[in-house]
Amino acid sequence: MISHAKEPDPWPDAPPLPAPIIMDQRWTDALFLHWRLPESEAARFMPPGVVPDVYDGSSWVGLIGFRMRKAGLGSGPAVPFFGDFNEINVRLYSREPEGTRGVVFLSLDANRLAVVLAARAAGIPYVWSRAGFRRSPADNSVGFAVRRFRDGARSDFDAVPDLDTVAADPLSIHLTARFGLHTTLGRRTLYVPNTHAAWPLHRAEVTRLHDGLIRAAGLNVSGPPDSVLYSPGVRTQFGRPRVLLP
Repeated sequence: MISHAKEPDPWPDAPPLPAPIIMDQRWTDALFLHWRLPESEAARFMPPGVVPDVYDGSSWVGLIGFRMRKAGLGSGPAVPFFGDFNEINVRLYSREPEGTRGVVFLSLDANRLAVVLAARAAGIPYVWSRAGFRRSPADNSVGFAVRRFRDGARSDFDAVPDLDTVAADPLSIHLTARFGLHTTLGRRTLYVPNTHAAWPLHRAEVTRLHDGLIRAAGLNVSGPPDSVLYSPGVRTQFGRPRVLLP
């Protein structure tokens, strides 16, 4: 398989977002944990028409928690109650033949059933879970805890951000400079674009990690994460999806 490590990421400027705007969101207190993964393992989960995106000879799997805030349809006001929830996702990284990079979600756990049902109807693999966020003033850590209602899979992780250290290295940018997702709906592969300002990224140190979501998604990792990052968040908008041609 082909390595794409030398290809530049579109950072910090996002590509133009195709109209109309279909969703407006704010992602806050984002915690990114990443592990190396053999490219052949990631390839099993790629939708038709895309391949794993590779950096430094590896694919990467991410466990990401954040707080969704003020989510709304179009560019209108946020949806009361349903627009605020916690999300924890497991994701891989994808690439189209012409170079467009994206995210492939293996699972997205959220604590709003209505959101889960609506997203699943659109081909996004949301799971209804008890999903909580915590912040500890004692050590300035942030963390997330998940337990699924159906199969009981769990995740529990915390990290202490170093807010005095900015993460601007190529790997950190590669793992977060993503302006769209690849998914399947029926027999079609879709690319759903989004746009946001450059993440304010900081290095972080894991203080707690007990994860079963990556294993539940069909992958195995071992040891501590190879990359741990924190961001206070960004505002993002999603645009019109496009269908990938065969």
